[in-house]
Amino acid sequence: MPHPPRRRTVLTAFAGTAGAAVACSPDSSRGGAGGPAPGTSVRTRTGTGPAAAATAAARRLLPDHWEQIAFRTVPSDDDVFRVSGKRGHIVVSGPTAGVQLTGLRHYLQHTAHASITWAGDQLDLPATLPAPAAPVTRRADVPHRFVLNDTNDGYVNAYADWTYWEHELDVLALHGYNEVLVYAGADAVYHRTFQEFGYDDEELRAWIPGPAHQPWWLLQNMSSFPHPVSGQLLTKRARLGRRIADRARDLGMTPVLPGYFGTVPPGFADRNPGARTVPQGDWVGFARPDWLDPRTDAFARVADAFYRVQDDLFGPSTMYKMDLLHEGGKPGDVPVGEAAKSVEKALRKAHPDALWVILGWQHNPSKEITDAVDKSRMLVVDGLSDRFPTVTDRESDWGSTPYTFGSIWNFGGHTVLGANTPDWAELYEKWRTKDGSTLRGIALMPEAADNNPAAFALFSELPWLDGDLDLKAWFDAWSVARYGAADPHARAAWDVLRRTAYGTTRADKWAEGADGLFGARPGLAVTSAASWSPKALRYEAADFEPALGELLAVRRELRGSSAYRRDLLDVARQALSNRSRVLLPRIKDAYDRRDTARFEKLTRTWLGLIDLLDRLVATDARHLLGRALADARGWGADARERDRLAYDQLSLLTVWGTRAGADAGLKDYANREWAGLVGGLYRLRWKTYFGELRAALDEGRAPKDIDWFALEDRWTRQPGRLPVRPTGETYAIAKQVRAALARAD
Repeated sequence: MPHPPRRRTVLTAFAGTAGAAVACSPDSSRGGAGGPAPGTSVRTRTGTGPAAAATAAARRLLPDHWEQIAFRTVPSDDDVFRVSGKRGHIVVSGPTAGVQLTGLRHYLQHTAHASITWAGDQLDLPATLPAPAAPVTRRADVPHRFVLNDTNDGYVNAYADWTYWEHELDVLALHGYNEVLVYAGADAVYHRTFQEFGYDDEELRAWIPGPAHQPWWLLQNMSSFPHPVSGQLLTKRARLGRRIADRARDLGMTPVLPGYFGTVPPGFADRNPGARTVPQGDWVGFARPDWLDPRTDAFARVADAFYRVQDDLFGPSTMYKMDLLHEGGKPGDVPVGEAAKSVEKALRKAHPDALWVILGWQHNPSKEITDAVDKSRMLVVDGLSDRFPTVTDRESDWGSTPYTFGSIWNFGGHTVLGANTPDWAELYEKWRTKDGSTLRGIALMPEAADNNPAAFALFSELPWLDGDLDLKAWFDAWSVARYGAADPHARAAWDVLRRTAYGTTRADKWAEGADGLFGARPGLAVTSAASWSPKALRYEAADFEPALGELLAVRRELRGSSAYRRDLLDVARQALSNRSRVLLPRIKDAYDRRDTARFEKLTRTWLGLIDLLDRLVATDARHLLGRALADARGWGADARERDRLAYDQLSLLTVWGTRAGADAGLKDYANREWAGLVGGLYRLRWKTYFGELRAALDEGRAPKDIDWFALEDRWTRQPGRLPVRPTGETYAIAKQVRAALARAD
């Protein structure tokens, strides 16, 4: 198939007549999980359009400057924007609200030197917006720009409200994404659907996991944990999901909804004569739900009901995500290709023009699946493009099925900085333009969003670049937009980060950085906190630390933005976290030598660094465990439900689930350096461990075993009072971090 070359800047206007600039008020309903009630049909919008939606988003994002920006809707078969205008009157044209907002982001970064990301903003704009030097046009070189991982709802905040989602959708549209995964409210679809197949309200609510754990239920990995969901929670989540889907449509983004591929509650075949189910065994210590044979009439009936209910609750879409036999699912004696055909047939019956979206992960999708379906109506969102060096020919792997270039730069929402940006620069364009390429998009899929803002911005720009990606030039320009003006220290800091945390490659078979050891279940030889995380830093810690000093030296007038504070916190936190890998071997050496004085001194230093880390991250609202738990409690109808929801959220970040699951590797999978976790559970574990080691040294015995799961689960159920508001000043504590690291040398 032919592939368009990189588009150079075009200075001519669009052909045709530009639509009139439109200004409108933003959606005035904010906060809470409200919205259309479940069962509301798709609403017909009047008096709205792409330019109006873009203007409303601009008003939300730029409340002091939005009136200086005019959006114009210009129909086009391609996603192309044009930015022009004069001082104080900027004109952005494009076919959809999302494309128009992408043009606005380009203007903000390259002309106004401003930055809006999902992790910190810098909007120190002049009262009158500057004019672009010349009209600029960019055309997306791929049609699919997909965003969010299946796990995102759990690992970011399953209890986020509309205020959060409204801003998140604006930011995603601003960065060019036109396909967004929407899982909120899917529980209501299953709940209503299976009441048509012999199940009552109560037993279905017991089968559905708490919201934080629902992504893995939707992937057919688990169910029924930790507590039954309430009817009021199902209703509120359905309303929020509908609101998210509708706003995505307004912004020109396709809401990608979960499709039906066969998950059923226990005992389905017993209640539905003629049905045939295949047991799915276990997934990391959890019993998996049964799989309904897709070749059967029973599957067709369930799928028909599922899509009917889903359309009623959220409106129809043109993209549905389904992963058959995810992470070790068992086909039994069901031919996988025939199953895929039947799943596709059910989707086509409900939505004839829909695209089947499937995750490229481990060995999925198998050729049995891709060879059985209409490849032109499937899209593989690849999670391994920048992970394994053996991934070289996706056309061969998937039989020329269209796919996206994807990145999963964190597991579980680890707070670690970094990404394999050299792989992005080398591979994306090479794969897109090679003979026979079926690369048709990008897929941004960290397991948790709202982190790594430089990686977010850079990856998002891949389809819109003018020429090849020069990473040094990109990070130089990023430092200007990120803080509002050129600064030699900001430039030096980001050059250090480019060469270290953002300079790693897939050569070592990883796409994420190594998590910190402060969050690990204690041991003198531990090399990671999560079971699935690099066992060593992927760059030299000493090469990274100068970035902290450079950021602290950025001139005072550029330090006022949330962008600067977030970057300073991230770099200080990472430098401190990296030092754990230097200090722990020294503690082990002291213990092995039975040098109690040195052991006591080093362990005091370790606990002191944990305390300093907790104070540092407590300066930022997004790093507060207490805030996340307060969000969860806010969805409860009474004290009992509030406690249950808080446990649902917190358990995911600690033990994850049951003892069996924790022992199988899920413990600390979603570890992160947040205030409350660091100074709470993590400090408690290490203090307990060091106390036992010291007692063993004093008494001349082997240390006693500690039941870590019992300690962790007990703390998770009763973590005590946790702050919900930030305290302290990031800059002052970052200086303390630099001083502490210097002393530790």
